[in-house]
Amino acid sequence: MRIESPYHEGEVAVQERLGELEEGRRNGRVISDTILKGALKYIEQQPLAVFGSVDEEQNVWASALIGNPGFVKAPDDQTVEVDLTQTARNRHDPFWRNIERDFRVGMLVIDLGTRRRLRINGHLSVAEPERLRLDVAESYPNCPKYIQRRHVVARVASGVGFSARARQGHSIEPELEAFIRTADTFFVASAHPDRGVDASHRGGNPGFVHVLGDRRLRVPDYVGNRMFNTLGNFTVNPRAGILFLDFERNRTLQLIGRPEIQWDLDDPANETGGTRRYWDFEVERWLETELPHELEWELLDYSPHNPRLEKGGVHRK
Repeated sequence: MRIESPYHEGEVAVQERLGELEEGRRNGRVISDTILKGALKYIEQQPLAVFGSVDEEQNVWASALIGNPGFVKAPDDQTVEVDLTQTARNRHDPFWRNIERDFRVGMLVIDLGTRRRLRINGHLSVAEPERLRLDVAESYPNCPKYIQRRHVVARVASGVGFSARARQGHSIEPELEAFIRTADTFFVASAHPDRGVDASHRGGNPGFVHVLGDRRLRVPDYVGNRMFNTLGNFTVNPRAGILFLDFERNRTLQLIGRPEIQWDLDDPANETGGTRRYWDFEVERWLETELPHELEWELLDYSPHNPRLEKGGVHRK
């Protein structure tokens, strides 16, 4: 069923500032408290789901759950189930501790191979010892813009967990900086105190994320669906989590910190695609862990919607 008031005060404030209230209202008609019937089978076909969750200090984390297709299912349009026996569970990920005390999550089901994505926000509970249940509060599809096409070329070894090394720190090390500077994809989790948690995708050509220092990133904010869910959450609650998937070395890099929207900046290189809008991310902590070695990816192509830099446009620290 369509939600009559789909936006909170932060989203409305951003829409109003940018003159997008009417467009946001029209696009908000797709937000519902049930999953589209046509998406039920789509969910079951995916090997990747990204979750946003909140820890005991109110930090927001973005996490990847990866499993054999079918590990996530929607038995009906108001429920999603996660079969943990069919996932490669990363025991180092704070997600598992977070959901024990705060049931609010945002979920992004994304098919990188077809550039389809579906957002589902709600409350998570343990239905059985090895099964999670997500009760849907909001669900809506997103456009395919800025997604680099990839597909999984190997299956995940299922089980309750996998052995993985983990490292953590506060300042971005040179090796991690080099990885971030070449990344073309990441995921961002944000939260509203009352309306819950959201998980979203960000993509661009390699190098679209700038490293401004050993604890600060800058991300161009492209033209989107005018809902401004992520920026709206930033406005109300300046905490967020970022997740990079290293498709070459099979690892995840999770960062938590504080976002800050940068409005109307000079953009001579057209990095923002005309919005002149960025957001900075002040890193407070990072966590690097391995992915299961059985998981492999193949890059197919970059999104045709990624902004092209103007000649001579180079970003410097």
